[in-house]
Amino acid sequence: MSLPSFPLKKILVLLILLAVPGTVYYLLKEKGVNRYRPLPIYGEKQVAKTFTIKRRKQVPDTIYHVIRDFKFLNQNSDTVKFPADSNQITVVNFFYTKCPVFCKNMNKELARVAKVYKNNRLMRFISISVDPENDTPGVLAEYSKPFVSENKKWDFVSGDKDLIFSIAKNDFLVDVIQDTVNKKEIIHTPMLILLDPQKRIRGYYDSSRGPEQVNLLIDEIKLLITEELRSIKTR
Repeated sequence: MSLPSFPLKKILVLLILLAVPGTVYYLLKEKGVNRYRPLPIYGEKQVAKTFTIKRRKQVPDTIYHVIRDFKFLNQNSDTVKFPADSNQITVVNFFYTKCPVFCKNMNKELARVAKVYKNNRLMRFISISVDPENDTPGVLAEYSKPFVSENKKWDFVSGDKDLIFSIAKNDFLVDVIQDTVNKKEIIHTPMLILLDPQKRIRGYYDSSRGPEQVNLLIDEIKLLITEELRSIKTR
């Protein structure tokens, strides 16, 4: 009894059908990982004495610059601790309610970001007043009303002035300086600062340069959320 013969075309089609699922799986599983460029990590870096095994090789760990823990009072007179949650991504800026130049516009731009991510449990926003003598919780409560309406996880905080100036300079690596000519004014950064859950600085966005910088922040938050979700998945 002779074996049935198959046309060459049918054999080729069958091989393709068998090969495609495996190829797609390989591309998604192997090539689909890390197809984006991770955001930079700002600040000084040190080589640690510990190692991580990568591809069967010992790779020295890196000690990154991180923001110290702090706690301030917010617009509701509640104590806000940083970090509140190790899985949260935070956007921070420095402002004061009597700021004569760009603070209101900076917070309006930040409100755009807060609105986009108002339902995302990984996100929080902290605006730190550099004028705590004036910006009491009551003053912050009135000032923050139009902004907090965009996101309930947005805290406007104040605390010890020396500590705030120190945190700005040494932790967030930005300038906050008392104006020596006009004592009522404080020179401070217009940057919106993106922090990952490990309290590392992942981006600076100059709110005084127009909406493009804030649009970039909105996009790069998505990258950081993706990075964090992948990290949670592998823990």
